[in-house]
Amino acid sequence: MHLDHDHTHHGAVSADAHRPDGTRRALRVGLGGPVGSGKTATVAALCRALRDTLSLAVVTNDIYTREDAEFLLREAVLPPERIQAVETGACPHTAIRDDISANLEAVEELEEAVGPLDLILVESGGDNLTATFSRGLVDAQVFVIDVAGGDDIPRKGGPGVTTADLLVVNKTDLAPYVGSDLGRMARDAAEQRGELPVVFTSLRSAEGVGPVADWVRARLAAWTAAPAPTA
Repeated sequence: MHLDHDHTHHGAVSADAHRPDGTRRALRVGLGGPVGSGKTATVAALCRALRDTLSLAVVTNDIYTREDAEFLLREAVLPPERIQAVETGACPHTAIRDDISANLEAVEELEEAVGPLDLILVESGGDNLTATFSRGLVDAQVFVIDVAGGDDIPRKGGPGVTTADLLVVNKTDLAPYVGSDLGRMARDAAEQRGELPVVFTSLRSAEGVGPVADWVRARLAAWTAAPAPTA
């Protein structure tokens, strides 16, 4: 079992950052957030935005089904061999934080089957504001919330909101209909997160995922530029 409960080191990377030949393995980015916040839609939009220039793959997590993977397959965002589903059989945070073995196996299988990859997106099953990824599984974490869940979510905090490398406030197009104050959400998020970035998105437009895709590209550039370990 892999245990990692330290969620404060935002620059940290997994210990196994290189392949046996010394090249850096794929960057692993985890996407977490509450049920219905738009994680799978964000993953799908990222795949569409990045697939023409990057070699990428996706691991999805559901408790007892493969529903998220099946959605991505129906949407044809990537070839089927680039999408792996993990059935956690327990609370979603268990498989992304406490016992990450099933997800690590899926990641490694993808690298072997369709690699070398530039990027692997690991989507958590729907969880609450405490959902965080083990740094033994991913190198960076995106946390997705949505305005329909209430504009007090950033103020309430929780590890997902306060420590994720990127906070995504999704479904901004719904704000007028649910009474959410985007300015208040932005101020509360900044107070909770300090200098950590926050982006606001609406995936109803083709460009809606743009800020998230730009952030991923920047993380990947920094990842690939990092020096190899010295003996």
